[in-house]
This record gives sequence, structure tokens and C-alpha cells, in this order.
Amino acid sequence: VSRVFRAMHTIKGSGAMFGFDDIAGFTHHVETALDKVRDGTVPVSTELIDLTLASRDHIRVLLDAATGGGEADPAEGERIISGLQALVGGGAQDRAQAIVAPEVPAKEKDPTEGRRSHYRISIKPTPEFFVGGYTMEALIGELGNLGESTVFMDAEQEGGGVLVLLTTDKGLNAIEDVLVFAESSCQVAVTVLAVEGEEDLEEHKKLGQILLERGEISADDLTTVLARQKPLGELLVGEKLVSRTSVDAALAEQRLVRDAKEKATVAKGAESIRVASEKLDQLINLVGELVVTQARLTQVASHNKDADLVEPVEEVERLTAELRDCVLNIRMLPIGTTFAKFKRLVRDLSAELGKEVVMVTEGAETELDKNVIDQLGDPMVHLIRNSIDHGIESPEERELAGKPRKGTISLAAQHSGANVVITVTDDGKGLDAERIRQKGLEKGLLRADTELSEQEIWNTIFTPGLSTAKTVTSVSGRGVGMDVVKSTVDALKGSVSVTRSVKGQGTTITIMLPLTLAIIDGLLVQVGETHFVLPLSQVEECVELTQEDIARFHERRMLPVRDQLVPYVRLRDFFAIAGERPAREQMVISRINGDRFGLVLDGVVGEHQTVLKSLGWVYRNATGLSGSTILGNGHVALILDVANVMQCARREEHNALSN
Repeated sequence: VSRVFRAMHTIKGSGAMFGFDDIAGFTHHVETALDKVRDGTVPVSTELIDLTLASRDHIRVLLDAATGGGEADPAEGERIISGLQALVGGGAQDRAQAIVAPEVPAKEKDPTEGRRSHYRISIKPTPEFFVGGYTMEALIGELGNLGESTVFMDAEQEGGGVLVLLTTDKGLNAIEDVLVFAESSCQVAVTVLAVEGEEDLEEHKKLGQILLERGEISADDLTTVLARQKPLGELLVGEKLVSRTSVDAALAEQRLVRDAKEKATVAKGAESIRVASEKLDQLINLVGELVVTQARLTQVASHNKDADLVEPVEEVERLTAELRDCVLNIRMLPIGTTFAKFKRLVRDLSAELGKEVVMVTEGAETELDKNVIDQLGDPMVHLIRNSIDHGIESPEERELAGKPRKGTISLAAQHSGANVVITVTDDGKGLDAERIRQKGLEKGLLRADTELSEQEIWNTIFTPGLSTAKTVTSVSGRGVGMDVVKSTVDALKGSVSVTRSVKGQGTTITIMLPLTLAIIDGLLVQVGETHFVLPLSQVEECVELTQEDIARFHERRMLPVRDQLVPYVRLRDFFAIAGERPAREQMVISRINGDRFGLVLDGVVGEHQTVLKSLGWVYRNATGLSGSTILGNGHVALILDVANVMQCARREEHNALSN
């Protein structure tokens, strides 16, 4: 509450300072209500939270209106003010007076404002600080804008503690306004070291320095005389005023201060810069071209069999890989920045539907490519809306079923090899497989004579036009939401599926995404003269497929691998590639959404650093392909969409069995 109060206080003061009286006046009423909550006069309630969130939205509208983004609705502002004053017990007369002429009280006088003062600011961030999307560089930059600052970075502390020595005449309130948003997720301590008077603005000069500046003595004269002078510590010990131990301790402290000053000089020169994302994308594209050139260099060295080139080529390959990883890491962001946006969605939607829902998150620190995170918002919104509308029951239904009144939606993220796995889980009523099947039959999306497993029926919810909602509402019912999820995730080279659903217990939907969409480690394979690349993260193992194996299963396209029958598809047939297949073929086994699936090909070439390239507008929907890459010899290799190949193969199998 104190954090929100101080934020409103800052907005009010800033609005009044720059002449935005409507913002200052409205925020004053919100601040007054929060002040009553802060001192315990008014309890925190659902109504208060709703009005506070509505205040936040209205302030944003007022800000947009101030910059030419449309007009704010005065009635909405009055409604919020009326609600707040009703909660804090304000009278109608006070309210009317406040709306007509809102008085913005002057800030309390800061004794340090206008006087050059020295501060020590200690900031120790917690993991929540970075999950919220903040950066220490931005915070230090804002403090530096107040005056002269020296920064000490504590590299040994987890998360990176910071000590800032700040000299400014802006006052303590200005410093607190900068730190207000960090106080909840950082340990912050501000100490006033000194407030300078006019007579203290210039450091007192020593006698030798004054005489030297006047030209009365030379630097050599000063050095010679000082060399004859006994150190102060020896004089004090000689007079038995202090012990040798005390002097040694004081000298050690003096050295620490001197060393800190030297480090401060170095630290002061270290600055961070902000770079436009377009420039970062350009850098990644250049690194991609470097990877292609390095592959070409490796192939030329191998072809020429020049022993002198082996070592430098290997070094170039190593440095290129390090540069690639370094540049890609720059674009990584914690997924918690996306998760945090959905708390408001859950609150508003559950209130609209008359349900009680809480959201919990796990693995918010998991990092993902910024480009992937930017496109992940819409699919996550649809999944959350679907869980609240279709999954979570009303409080009364939950109580009758022996569940807590409040439903829970859990968002979790974790790394899995070169992928990130995101799960959306609710503890609602689960999916009704039979109802989904009936809806699929009614819409003509499923065939009555086709046998599907329960999981395959679950995953038909991602089919366009399929919805199990009984009525169309503003939330759902048109059968588009889950299709948007599927198409967006597919465009991100990922996969989405229902991995668990238990009647009366809830549903889990899993999204698997690559860490980056720029450069991946791939497995280069060959069919005839055509080369393909499989994402290495999807490859489980490679086995040999002989004519005996094929004959043993009567061309049923199944192979026993480690006591499990693995279905497979022959890429030569799938892509209609001409030529005879070899007597001994290779089968690459992938695991997609928990299912093992084999791709039969002529041979495995080896690992390959793959720079992802688009297939272009014409071939953007090509079956079984997700992109292309350039090989070291300049030829093009196609990147396989293994999940799409598997889906197409299964669909053809079902159609063949049905006919």
C-alpha cells in the first residue's frame, strides 16, 4: 500500500509541476484514499482494489489525452472519485468541491533541497526485481541524472549489489521518488553523509599546496621537507597517546578508503548504453552470415586437405560459436515479464464471469528470445481466457464438488535442452472428450469411422471453428481462440498440445518453443541429392533400418526400438524425391509432445550450425518445412518441421485405414 501511495504521490507532484492539473487533481483523490488505508483507517477490500486498478487505467487515459491520444471520459473519473470517497467516508459536499477545484497541497519542505548534499545509497536487488522487467542500469542512470554519482558494483553478491555515492542539490525527496518502484523488490538504504554549507563548498587546502600554487616553493622542495617529517602515527605512538595496534588498524582503514576511491574512478567511467532492437537484429543477421562463411571455410579446408589450415579453421569455428552464443544471450529476457501482465487479466475476467480465480507462476526467471516473448502474449491470453471460461467452475459448483471456492491457474516455464517448455494448468472440471468428439462430428471436422485416442481428441480443440461453448459470449464461443494459439505457436517453430486432462481435476496445456529463432544447432541429413536439417533438440537417436526390418512388419511402417514400436515416415516418399532407396537406410527418431516418431532417410551427414532463413511468402505454408539454410558449399538445405510431418503422416494413415 505504501508503494502505491508513494507512486500516486509522485505522479501527482509531477503532474502539478508540468501543468497537468487534471492528472494532479485526480491522483490527489486516489492518494487521499490510499493514505487512509495506509494509516489503518480504511481496510483493504475488493472494492478498493477494483477502484485502484480503475484509477490506474484512468490515469493512463489522461496521460494519452495530454499527448493527443484522444479525450478522457470525465464521467469515469467522477465515478472512481465517488467510489473512493464512499469507501473513506467523504461527504458529498467535499466531493463536489474536490471535483470542481481539486487542491493539490504543497510538498513538505525538504531540508536538503537546494543544498549540495552527499548521500550513500545501497541497493541490493532480489530476483523479483529483474522478473518485473526492471534493470539496475536504468535505476543507476536515473540516480545519476540527479547529480554527480560514483557507482560501486559488488560482483560477488548474487544478483549484483550496488553502492552509489551521490552528490546533488535536488534533495532527499527526489532520491526517494526515483527509488519508489524498487523498494518492494530491493533492499534500499539511503544515508545522508553531509549537507554542505556555503563555507564548505571548497575543500580546505593544505599549507604546502597553497605555497606550491603561489610559486613560493617547488614540488621538489615540498617532497624533500615532507620526507624529513615523521609520520603522524609514529609521533602518537612515541608520545604513548595510542597503541601500535590502533595505529595499524587506522592505517588499514585509510588504505581501504583510498583503494575505494581509485575503484570509484574506474567504476565511474563504466557506463551502459541502450541499443535499438533493430540494431541488435542486424548484429544477429551478421553473425548468421559469419556462421555460413565459417561453414564454407571449414568445407574448403577439408576438401583441400591442408594440414596448416586445420588449427586456425577450428579456432575460427570455436570463436564463431562463442560469438553466436554471446549475441543471442543479449536478446534473452525472463519470461516473467510476460507472466506478470496476466494477473490483471485473470482478476478482471474472473470478476466478469462471476468466478474466483488466483494465478500462480513458476520459473518466471526462465529466459527466452525477445522476439519469441513479443509474439507469445496473444496465445497465452487465449489459453488463460479459455481456462477461466471453460475450465474453472463457479464457486458454488466447486464447493459442491468438494473443492476450494477459488480456482487456480498455474503458469510454469522451464528449460528443456534448446527449448523452453511452458505449461498452463487449471484445477477445473477437465475436458469432456466425448463432447469434443460430438462437436467435431457436427462441424465435419472428424469422421465417425475414425478411431482416435483420448489425447488426439483433446488436441482437436486447436482445430479452426471447433468450440464446446453452449453460447457465444464476449469471452469465447466462436472457435477461433485456440486456433490462434496453434497458428501462432506453429509460426514460432514450436508445438502446443493438451498433455493432461482429468475429469473433475483440471487440464494442462503445454507449449514447447525454441530458445531463439535466429541460429540453432541442427542435424544435417540427406535423401538422394537433397539435404534437410532437423533441429538437434528434437533428435533422440539414430538407428539403422534394413530390408529385413521392413519385411518383418509387412510394410506397416513400424520398427521396434528399445521395446517400443516407433512409427515412421520415409522422407523420400513424403516429399516425392526421385531415385532408388539404399539397402540400408537411416532412421532419425524424434520425440514430439511425448510421442516418438521416426524419419527414414538415406544418410546422416552430421551436426550443423543452422542459420534460419524464411522460405518466403509463396512457400510460407509448405507442408513439413519451417525454413531453409545455406550450407558451406553454397547449396540450400530445407529445415524440417518434424511435428507437421508427423501430423500429416498420421492423417494419411487414418484416411487410408478409413478407406
